[in-house]
Amino acid sequence: VQLQASGGGLVQAGGSLRLSCAASGRTFGSVAMGWFRQAPGKERDFVAAINWSGSSTYYADSVKGRFTISRDNAKNTVYLQMKSLKPEDTAAYYCVARPSIVAVTTLNEYVYWGQGTQVTVSS
Repeated sequence: VQLQASGGGLVQAGGSLRLSCAASGRTFGSVAMGWFRQAPGKERDFVAAINWSGSSTYYADSVKGRFTISRDNAKNTVYLQMKSLKPEDTAAYYCVARPSIVAVTTLNEYVYWGQGTQVTVSS
């Protein structure tokens, strides 16, 4: 699976961004997808995940109620809608996938990684 993330940028605190991740190379509907992020000097942290059908989603406590993950299997794309952004959301965001219909929150369960897209939230 090849993953191409886009949609990052600079936004003021309280603003919104939508990240997209286009997938290719494997039947998209058979893979679970997710997003991780990494701030400078910190480890990569789980943000959100979604199962193959979109019927189950998972979020880190720090983003619950502000971020929404979704997918469009017809377009082979997963999205991360981010609202009420905070300076602490500043990080490189990575789209990930695993060859399973079940979504998980563990980093090493995801074997496919896209390039990061930078999100910077100014105060």
